[in-house]
Amino acid sequence: MAKDQATFKPSGLAWRLVKEQLISESQMHAAYQEARAKGRTFVQHLVTENILEPRRIAVLASHEFGVPLLDLDAFDPGLMPMNLVDERLITKHRALPLMRRGNRLFLALSDPTNEQAIEEIRFNTGLITEPIIVEDHKLGAAIDKTLHAQDTSLIGDFADADLEKLQIEGGDDEDTENLDANIDEAPIVRYVNKILVDAITSGASDIHFEPFEKFFRIRFRQDGLLREVANPPLNIAGRLVSRLKVMSRMNIAERRVPQDGRIKLKVSRTRDIDFRVNTLPTLYGEKVVLRILDSSAAQVGIDALGFEPEQRENFLKAIQKPYGMILVTGPTGSGKTVSLYTALNILNKPEINISTVEDPVEIQVAGINQVNLNPKSGLTFAEALRAFLRQDPDVIMVGEIRDLETAEIAVKAAQTGHLVLSTLHTNDAPQTLTRLANMGVPPFNIASSVLLIMAQRLVRRLCIHCRQPLDLPRAAMLEEGFTEEEINQGFTVYGPVGCEKCNKGYRGRIGIFQVMPISEATARLIMEGGNSLQLANQARREGISDLRQSGLRKVKAGITSLEEVNRVTRD
Repeated sequence: MAKDQATFKPSGLAWRLVKEQLISESQMHAAYQEARAKGRTFVQHLVTENILEPRRIAVLASHEFGVPLLDLDAFDPGLMPMNLVDERLITKHRALPLMRRGNRLFLALSDPTNEQAIEEIRFNTGLITEPIIVEDHKLGAAIDKTLHAQDTSLIGDFADADLEKLQIEGGDDEDTENLDANIDEAPIVRYVNKILVDAITSGASDIHFEPFEKFFRIRFRQDGLLREVANPPLNIAGRLVSRLKVMSRMNIAERRVPQDGRIKLKVSRTRDIDFRVNTLPTLYGEKVVLRILDSSAAQVGIDALGFEPEQRENFLKAIQKPYGMILVTGPTGSGKTVSLYTALNILNKPEINISTVEDPVEIQVAGINQVNLNPKSGLTFAEALRAFLRQDPDVIMVGEIRDLETAEIAVKAAQTGHLVLSTLHTNDAPQTLTRLANMGVPPFNIASSVLLIMAQRLVRRLCIHCRQPLDLPRAAMLEEGFTEEEINQGFTVYGPVGCEKCNKGYRGRIGIFQVMPISEATARLIMEGGNSLQLANQARREGISDLRQSGLRKVKAGITSLEEVNRVTRD
């Protein structure tokens, strides 16, 4: 241990935290080791792993080292000197230039003793560099926003010129002989690339290319809803589809069966966007749908998901258990994958072996062994699970439990010392338990293996720039599900309007959840063969909010609208 510790050179801030007894010396060395393994700074690791609060670290650092403390929420981003410091240095040192005054550059850091960052940026810019302390989580968000803004401006340049020069990589090689030369014409290339770029800049999650008898339509899915964006001429529809198939390395001569492929689009030096591509033969040609896969989606952190405090605590408590099963349920597009990967990112440590099998892998994470489902070669969820159990696993994630064979192996793994995470398609948490029983899993095995079930949906966030208060009658609010007590306490219900900064009154999405730990009483009810209604009543007695109640809390907080909650939670 002493030899390992000697390898590291903890900063002055780390020793100060030890001196103030905020962490022990052994904790400090362990945190340094884990931070280095994950490519994080020491302070970033403390904050990410919830070892210390970012505000507490920042206040102590400012007081002990005599460096000014700044709240980034109160800082005007317009003052930041753009393109002054190489983005590689910003990312490497987790340091952000805030403002320049003459020959002085003020640099935001969460660790003021990071002399290497200060010296490298001083050398790189030729300016006198002075540190300013900021909270680490706000620093990370500001860095991401700044670099993303640079990426967006870079993407925006493609929209006007050189669209045919975008760097694109396809998926697996397929037979692409006898290509129609017309599909590589510059106008077709530019048009397809512009659609991809527009989808990225608008925050779309999917792109639909749809042929019909008398027209061709392109739609984006933004914040969960489809929106028509273009109607290219019908006579170029075939060339557009063929171009997409070439980009994703599909066989363009095959138009009778569905095909799958991938596209990688390089939008900047530091950012790649992957597209999962699927074709489907229809009456009037092939429909192509592209799912936009952005790995940064899984790095948002648990606080950004939308949990209520108690829900967050129950979720974190469950994923820290050494064995058992955690199930996430909801329809396609409800954010299940992001929730699962948020948990995996928390668990992703050098001493933990994590394996996942998905159909397909959508988010790639270093340190996690990820497997793509391949039924053609016999690699099913069940076969992958069997293989995982021979690979000395600690944590297993199964993309979906679809059949009894997969369910039985997953339950067995959860009962024999492994933490298993997976998804099912049911409407709420209680129905998930009865779904497992209907598959044929014995009630005793369900009760002894399942730790927690989480149902979720995504609702659109109201735009804070244009939302407007609504005057709803008391009777209408009671009918919607608000209680007399809540109405008497008073709150404001907002509705959407629409402005230049949003999409019809909404901007972004947030989760609403039903987080249901399996208590002793619930386990007993499962073994007695209780149905979903009885399980739901038991959850209500234990104070567990259902999806509707979780949504209404978001309405009370002004985050979303009643209309939106009704859309995703109506029976």
